Amino acid sequence: MFIIRWIIGRIILFFDFIFSPSSPKRDVQIQAEIDTSTEHLNLYQLPGCPFCVKVRRSIKRDGLKISLRNINKNEDYREELIREGGKRTVPCLRIAKTGEPVQWLYESKAIVTYLQQFAL
Repeated sequence: MFIIRWIIGRIILFFDFIFSPSSPKRDVQIQAEIDTSTEHLNLYQLPGCPFCVKVRRSIKRDGLKISLRNINKNEDYREELIREGGKRTVPCLRIAKTGEPVQWLYESKAIVTYLQQFAL
């Protein structure tokens, strides 16, 4: 099963690379404002996960700057996701607004919908 997942993951990454969306061209000031508004967001993900690819493509298409946290490469990220988020499911968006409790948003469709508010 591992080999099949690995092969499918590489195929997904290949097509994601070939057909990668381009970021919108914005004024530097506007882009800086958008970057500031997304500083509190972190995406816990896996590179070959098709749902994570969907979210990353949306992030790139909307020109958002969001920290990506690969839970396979960094054990601390994986443990944080399980401990604070409650489960090891990706993609997961960590929303840490100042003065508010941290929110963990699962499901790629919900994440993409949430992120659309930052794209002008």
